[in-house]
Amino acid sequence: MTTETESVPEVLYDVSDSVAKITFNRPERQNTISPSMLDDLTARLVEADKDPEVRAVILTGSGRFFCAGLDLRGGLGIGGGAAATDLDLRNAPPTVIHAMGKPTIAALNGSAAGYGMDMALGCDIRIMARSAKLAAAFTARGIVPESGGTWILPRLIGWAKASELIFTGKTLTAEECLEERLCNHVVDDGDCLEAAREIALEIARNAPLAVQASKKMMRMGLNETFPDHVHHVFLQLLPLMRTQDFKEGMSAFMEKRPAEFEGK
Repeated sequence: MTTETESVPEVLYDVSDSVAKITFNRPERQNTISPSMLDDLTARLVEADKDPEVRAVILTGSGRFFCAGLDLRGGLGIGGGAAATDLDLRNAPPTVIHAMGKPTIAALNGSAAGYGMDMALGCDIRIMARSAKLAAAFTARGIVPESGGTWILPRLIGWAKASELIFTGKTLTAEECLEERLCNHVVDDGDCLEAAREIALEIARNAPLAVQASKKMMRMGLNETFPDHVHHVFLQLLPLMRTQDFKEGMSAFMEKRPAEFEGK
């Protein structure tokens, strides 16, 4: 039981079966991000990415919301002491998420808005509860998608669709997100985290070095010509073929058994 002198962590972190779960834990404030949460969240993301035991990372929220954005009343905006220019964008969670080598999955147990939406879109895979929504309310608040949305959205859904969503500040239902390919799956409320975990465990069963190299190549491919990209993929393939995991993968295939990868 939590005593009056103890504070409830605003970011929860646990690892099981090679899957790290990071949970926004301010349900009473719709999991809006407080100043202290920014540093804590970044630290947990970096910890998961560096931990050799972690092979996939899930981001989710406690309660009814995934994340309703920055806490504009608690120190990151209206009435607060931290101005937008005080934010360290190099170490901000969306930037760290984009740079992570480990696969990331957003389990949208509830709605995501603003900063929360950008963090979800920055993940590699998104699973949405049926009642969840994505709210691109930036222009309605007099700002731009400050944490990567203007870079991510055109690449996910094309220029025209991204323009409509950002300029109008529209809110999309889970089914609309699925139709626009902004999420991978829509599941019943209450099943979101389990669905995300099933995918994470499936990822974790594969060779972690190969999974991370594949993600790296996909990121690089966003800004490369095809000939350059094929060359870089070949250079990435050579060290992988010298790993124990490559030998295990080939042996498991020939012996018709599940592979047991160690990330070496």
